[in-house]
Amino acid sequence: MSTFTILLGGDLIRTPLLDRQVEGSRVIAADAGIGHARMLGLRPELWVGDFDSVPADLPEDLAAVPRQVFPAEKDKTDGELAIAAALERGATSLVLAGAFGGKRTDHIFLHLALSVRLAEGGTEVLLTSGAQEGIPLLPGKVGFDYADGTLFSVLGFSDLAGLSVAGAKWPLDHVEVAFGSSLTISNEVRGRLEIALASGRALLLAHPFPLPES
Repeated sequence: MSTFTILLGGDLIRTPLLDRQVEGSRVIAADAGIGHARMLGLRPELWVGDFDSVPADLPEDLAAVPRQVFPAEKDKTDGELAIAAALERGATSLVLAGAFGGKRTDHIFLHLALSVRLAEGGTEVLLTSGAQEGIPLLPGKVGFDYADGTLFSVLGFSDLAGLSVAGAKWPLDHVEVAFGSSLTISNEVRGRLEIALASGRALLLAHPFPLPES
């Protein structure tokens, strides 16, 4: 498996779990995402984008990362271009670091939807802010080793059929969930979380490192 970490411009905090998830991976930065490289102790092999959001005072080693420059008026976001560059280099697994938060809700939506499409094409995808993470859910059954009490939701990107959730405060048994329903929002892990889906597109959004209430 060839894992690439894509540094995106959203929120990111460094946690021991995130360190393990990016350890040994190749790294590509998307525009402002280069700012996360210093925090994580990573040096990207490529920096992609239109460079309209370059952080100030970058250290020399990051400023010298090879660049792939695109015009500001283009038909793909910097993040999607960075993902495409990783796939061209043989990526079979992606960690999208900085996929949540930030100023652009439209970009967040793209990262969520694109991750599901990539998963359908056979690429493993993890979206993360360090505090929360997203994993595409396709038809089949999968288990997760989250600590008891971990908050999670299942976000549907279509009608869901045959959805079962075990190891949760509010389990579900082979239910139908209409697109846009809030039924699968705000559940909690109780034991080993297992999710099965007969048909549909969804994404697990979990909070393994909850931030303190403000």
